[in-house]
Formats: sequence, C-alpha cells, structure tokens
Amino acid sequence: MTCESIPAFIDFEASSLDLIASYPIEVGICLPDGTLHSWLISPHALWRDWSESAERVHGISRRTLQADGHGVREVARRLNELLPPQVFCDAWTFDSFWLHRLFRAANLQPEFQLESISMLLSPQQVREWSGVRQQVIAELGLPIHRAANDALILHTTWKRITCQDEAAE
Repeated sequence: MTCESIPAFIDFEASSLDLIASYPIEVGICLPDGTLHSWLISPHALWRDWSESAERVHGISRRTLQADGHGVREVARRLNELLPPQVFCDAWTFDSFWLHRLFRAANLQPEFQLESISMLLSPQQVREWSGVRQQVIAELGLPIHRAANDALILHTTWKRITCQDEAAE
C-alpha cells in the first residue's frame, strides 16, 4: 500500500488477556480518511471473565459497560457497514480472537478480512515501527489502551512510516 491507498485500522480492548475466557469490551476503528468510530460493548450473557489488572490498564469498568455499552449485534453490524474489505491490526492473535468472539455472539459473519499490519510493512519498516509509534503517541498526547485512540495511533504511525519512505525514494 502507498500513501494514496491508506488502510483502515481496528483495535480492541478486552476483559483480560486470557485467550480462552476474555471478550471484547471496546472496539475502535480508524477509516482511511482518519475518521474514528468506537463503541463500548455490553457484555454478552455468557461473557463472565474480568481482570482487575486489565481494568486498571484501559480504565473501563464492568459497570460502565453495563450502563453505556452497545449490544454485540449492533456493534458487529456497524463494523460491517463501515469497514472496507480489508482492515489491519497490530496484535492479530488477540484482535482476531476478540473479533471472532464478538461476531459469534452477534450471530453474524464479518464482511471484512482482518490482517496484521506487518503484512503492509517491509522488514525495515517493521524495525522502525516501535520507535515511530512511540513518537506518535508522544506527539498526539492521547491516552493509550482506548480502542479509538490506539486505532488512530496505528493510522498515524503507518502514514508516517509509509509516506516517509515514499518521500525518500
């Protein structure tokens, strides 16, 4: 992909990092034009897992989810409506698990393919990613571990690395 064909990005926050019991509690997307969307997700009746340490990281309480969360079906439908055929994340193992869990609870299929950001990057860009990401976080001044903010950080980091490389050519 080039600067002219900017990808969409997605990020999840979850009840914990347990890849058996955890579930998505927030999803954020950054569309190619930089538009952000995010939803808190009301826990499905079968979702019981909760980690106090994860709550301290993302700052989202179970009470907040129950009060302000959107239903799994509503969130899954909105993702299908808004996302292009391919969307990218930076933690594919976790994000694909939470995406699957969300859509399964909603009894829907995603109409987009989730891919790892590493598929878009050269080996040199992969090596640069972490440092550039830290610069972007500092410059944006946004709290991390909130889904929309993290999706915007992915978008901005990708643009910085890709467009910088194209300008150098």
